[in-house]
Amino acid sequence: MANLYSEPSRAERVSKNLVPKEETIKFLLDYSKALSVIDYHNLKFEALLN
Repeated sequence: MANLYSEPSRAERVSKNLVPKEETIKFLLDYSKALSVIDYHNLKFEALLN
């Protein structure tokens, strides 16, 4: 497994202009707005408010 990650990525396989799609950004923003995390003593509860 170490051999897979020991060499740096080749330049032709790595895109310099990594730009996410607009729909991806919208999905992540909507998800983060709907996510509610509740702390109760030492427990964390996650609720997706859709």
